[in-house]
Amino acid sequence: MKNCLKCRALVISLLILNLFRVSVASVVSTGDFNKDFFVMWAPDHVSTSSNGRERSLKLDQVSGSGFASNQMFLFGQMDMQIKLVPGNSAGTVLAYYLASDQPNRDEIDFEFLGNVSGQPYIVQTNIYVDGFDNREERIYLWFDPTEDFHTYSILWNLHQIVFMIDSIPIRLYRNHAEKGVAYPRWQPMSIKTSLWNGDSWATRGGLDKIDWSKSPFIASFKNYTIDACVWKGNPRFCRADSSANWWNKRSFSTLTRVQKRWFKWVRNYHMVYDYCQDNQRFQNNLPKECFLPKY
Repeated sequence: MKNCLKCRALVISLLILNLFRVSVASVVSTGDFNKDFFVMWAPDHVSTSSNGRERSLKLDQVSGSGFASNQMFLFGQMDMQIKLVPGNSAGTVLAYYLASDQPNRDEIDFEFLGNVSGQPYIVQTNIYVDGFDNREERIYLWFDPTEDFHTYSILWNLHQIVFMIDSIPIRLYRNHAEKGVAYPRWQPMSIKTSLWNGDSWATRGGLDKIDWSKSPFIASFKNYTIDACVWKGNPRFCRADSSANWWNKRSFSTLTRVQKRWFKWVRNYHMVYDYCQDNQRFQNNLPKECFLPKY
């Protein structure tokens, strides 16, 4: 009997160990910016800590800056802790996004639009599919994103795209491809960040310009996680229902009950703009997805 109990305990221990292995098997990031990312432009405007764990981008009158992942991915979850440009950041744009780098590109975008001191930051999200976008949503942040780091996440799977801030879902884009709605599901994408001059449109439609006397403008990054399917040239591996591809499982095909409550709270109290409510822009011919369920 004792031996049997020991065997059961060993089996349970092995199962737990195996589950742990499965849970980390898809994490492909090292936590070192120098190993997982390369500088896209202006290396003299990109600073990285000695251990590779933190990185910052700088914008001044000479140049903006940016970096991108070495790998490309097809589905998964990407998390990045970011501290936004402090002070009077009007006209600046910090982008954290996925992009396929094709002429008919797919993109999943976070864009943080700089503000005049004392005004709340606006986060714009957008989705490109086959080169077409026009799917912007904007929210006011309910905290000061310049005082500390916050986690910005993109969950992208066969069922939905979820934008999250500190695990709170702020936007959903559902896969309604079977109903004729475009959805990014074939093109692999890399992770990119950039800090640049967007004062022609970013703050109050371009009315507030960058005050270069406040430069340089600095945004900081740390504690990223890439838990995703690395592109190897064949989409079936990333679309497969496997233990490593946890994001494609049914349990991640919609929001949980708690997530739905948070999502409604964001939309009720922090939404600034929703393309699905802009009849004037679309001349009373809103995109098809605007009439379909989000979850």
